[in-house]
Amino acid sequence: MNNGPIFIAGLERSGTSLIYALLASHPNIAMTRRTNLWTYFYNQYGDLREPEKFERCLRDMLRYKRLLPIHLDAERLRRDFKQGDKTYPRLFALIEEQFARRLGRPRWGDKSLNTERYADLIFEAYPNARILHMMRDPRDRYASAVARWKVSRGGSGAGSAVWLSSLKLAMCHRERYPDRYKIVRYETLASRPEETLRDICDFIGEEYTPLMLSMKGAEQFRDEGGNSSYEQYEPGHISTRSIGRFRQVLSPRQIAFMQMVCRGGMSVFEYEADRVRLSMPESLLFLFFDIPVNYVSMLAWSVREAFLNRVGRPLPSYRIVNDAEQVRAGAS
Repeated sequence: MNNGPIFIAGLERSGTSLIYALLASHPNIAMTRRTNLWTYFYNQYGDLREPEKFERCLRDMLRYKRLLPIHLDAERLRRDFKQGDKTYPRLFALIEEQFARRLGRPRWGDKSLNTERYADLIFEAYPNARILHMMRDPRDRYASAVARWKVSRGGSGAGSAVWLSSLKLAMCHRERYPDRYKIVRYETLASRPEETLRDICDFIGEEYTPLMLSMKGAEQFRDEGGNSSYEQYEPGHISTRSIGRFRQVLSPRQIAFMQMVCRGGMSVFEYEADRVRLSMPESLLFLFFDIPVNYVSMLAWSVREAFLNRVGRPLPSYRIVNDAEQVRAGAS
């Protein structure tokens, strides 16, 4: 049995919460969700061997909304941290281990978006780790984001750029770490959940159990209706109705652009391109407006990501609770 941590990687609306709920229902695995520790905390506070920098980091962690459900024991964390290497990965592991201990489970894992950015660092810190990278049809993923957030978030240009970036990392990491990095198609998981879970369990070194399909380890996700941006389903039901739903959400011009720039990656995962018919006026708009505007959007997204990758992504202020919220959280 492998007791190394399990990380779920991938973009929003790619099925990361679904696989989280399934793994969290395994009796050996304690899964946290959306901690974003590597995104918001890694190397953001300087050298943690310096007590004042560690305390500043810990102070923000204790006020960070995503960590409140873990109910961190700050004094135990301080004590344990002093007894070993004073690094960010070890601090993250101590936090996760507290949660796993509380649930009485021997193994921990985390579901945070875009974990693929940190795969090299994760494997260096945790050699026995396993990463599951969720991939979804880029058109359905973008359509789901639009349906969920009611905004275009940079249009189909940015929607294509973010998917291509995640795809590139997925392919690179799978080649570099074939025994530790696995790509999981959302569509395969949704349509053949037991078969896919058995394969995943074999990869992570756990025995498959039907309890995983109950999603009882993630009751909030299960009871909210599961894996859809469009409608609620019976609790615990895994639906395939969102597959191909992009045809009702995206315009033909949006579909045409995404297929044009993502076609190569789509073919790798057997996502077939639709035949899109545009009228003459639509064709002219697509050629002289959509293509240049969306390419500019892709470039802008890429420049912004390169900048953030260089300087880091500081913890947003809206993710920090005020004193009253912290008191309420501690009392719950």
